[in-house]
Amino acid sequence: MPNALQSIKNDWSVSATVAGFLAVLISYSGPLIIFFQAAQNAHVSNDMMVSWIWGISIGAAVAGIYLSVKYKVPVITAWSAPGTALLVTLFPHISLNEVVAAYIIAAVVIFLIGITGYFDVLLKWIPQDIAAAMMAGILFQFGLGLFKATDTMPVIVFGMLLVFLLAKRFSPRYAMVWVLVAGVALSLAGGKMNPVDVDFSLAIPQFIAPEWTWNSVFNLAIPLILVSLSGQFLPGMAIMKISGYDMPAKPIISATSVVSLAVAFVGGITIVLASITAALCMGKDAHEQADKRYIAGIANGIFYIIGGLFAGSIVMLFSLLPKELVAALAGLALLGAIATNVSMAMANPEQRDAALITFLASASGMKFLGLNSVFWGICIGIVAHLILNKRPVKQVAKV
Repeated sequence: MPNALQSIKNDWSVSATVAGFLAVLISYSGPLIIFFQAAQNAHVSNDMMVSWIWGISIGAAVAGIYLSVKYKVPVITAWSAPGTALLVTLFPHISLNEVVAAYIIAAVVIFLIGITGYFDVLLKWIPQDIAAAMMAGILFQFGLGLFKATDTMPVIVFGMLLVFLLAKRFSPRYAMVWVLVAGVALSLAGGKMNPVDVDFSLAIPQFIAPEWTWNSVFNLAIPLILVSLSGQFLPGMAIMKISGYDMPAKPIISATSVVSLAVAFVGGITIVLASITAALCMGKDAHEQADKRYIAGIANGIFYIIGGLFAGSIVMLFSLLPKELVAALAGLALLGAIATNVSMAMANPEQRDAALITFLASASGMKFLGLNSVFWGICIGIVAHLILNKRPVKQVAKV
């Protein structure tokens, strides 16, 4: 343990810490909004909402820090955003007790899939260019969001873009630090910070007893398993692979499932592998040396712990920042990841058509049979890859 702490101390960097912070910032300012909507539909109390946030924050923190320290890889975990969206459609026709039961079922099933190694087998069937195209499609909307934000706050967004370009030229390692400082400064100068009453108080988790029903199994547990595997673990493992981290899914799925089981009793939805925010912590912006980027995973977990302990308060603090600033931050932070994935997807001329189809399907936002564009993007892409790259059988010449 002392050796591990010394290693972390030696490898610690400002750039990796900022990458971990930005990943938490984007998670709290984006997917967490879905949680608030679900809570409103369920008519839950403020205390219960705080408990939910405590659960997902502490759960993501424990899993991320443990995996990042143990494997020296930037493992970024979060809660299932697609799964949270399911809650919005189910409340108030499902009780909180039924929801907790569904979380427990999902955690157990996903754990069994991970521990048996079947998910690793699935990953081997996905060509690298198809995985890169899928990831590029996911990140594409964030790149567009950077410029869409100019519609309402052009001075802030263009100012951040200019600072980004100058920082990439003269101080590339700390580019996002300067961008964050510039964004906050411009927002303060322009009076664009959102008025929020911040009251710092420790969160208290609330125990919720599970209630097993077929309604919760078929309407939440099974869909939650599908969207977590297809919409979170699949792209999450894909970006780890194309970022140069050849880590098996088994320990990641196993650890996140165990944590999911624990936080389920306080209302925390399934903890999964992050995909979009993970891209922030796996590129050169986090650290030039790939073997030191695991610090971003640890920093991400530490900021999640702070968010969990001050659940309601810290979320309100994050809401001080205008949404355009967050959109610009995300877009600029992910430019490198977008470029890397597009380049990898289009590198092989023979597989370019299949990769392009994958990219367009993943970026489309389509929904079919209740599954999202990420799932269909990878499925359609693999089918296109198999059809377009099937080698013809050579005819044996007759003598």
